[in-house]
Amino acid sequence: MSHTVLLALHYQNEVMHGAGRIRLGTRDDTRRAELVAAAHALLAGARAASVPVVHVRIAFPKGHEGVLTNAPIFRNVVASGAMEEGSWGAEFFDGLEPRGGEAVVTHGRVNAFFESSLEETLRGLDAGRLIVAGVATNSVVEHSVRHAADMGYDVVVAADACSAADPAVHAAALFNLSLVAEVSAVDDIFPGVAA
Repeated sequence: MSHTVLLALHYQNEVMHGAGRIRLGTRDDTRRAELVAAAHALLAGARAASVPVVHVRIAFPKGHEGVLTNAPIFRNVVASGAMEEGSWGAEFFDGLEPRGGEAVVTHGRVNAFFESSLEETLRGLDAGRLIVAGVATNSVVEHSVRHAADMGYDVVVAADACSAADPAVHAAALFNLSLVAEVSAVDDIFPGVAA
């Protein structure tokens, strides 16, 4: 019998904190506060329901050695010096970090499954259904959800625990994802859980 697993994607300083250099998740304090509250509630709901949490982070070697810069997003990361392994930016956002025993997967491309241990980690958890949330909706969330759906996972996107710098882009990504996943609110996934 397969299990439900929560994938928390890129809840890291560089994309969520106001001082982050990338801030693909949000650019204003009000939206950031809403996103953080929803992510807190999602993590709390999963933990209360004994749903395993897999934290997925992106990080690059010091000096960005070996990073392919074939796409604008990676050229921008390298130019800004963002997301180097061991840096403040690559650390988890305060309050959204892993707790003891929760898996952490590191990757280096847009799709969290690509050249990472994510597939192996999910197999070890006997995952069949994935709850996915993170930042940015139109980047790692969209790429990873599409890949997961193609792999045969039943996927639910926790919409309010996702964000993009532009609300219209966030909405468009969720619309696109509704073709391959259920799009739901955190409170509908884990009713009554407070942040």
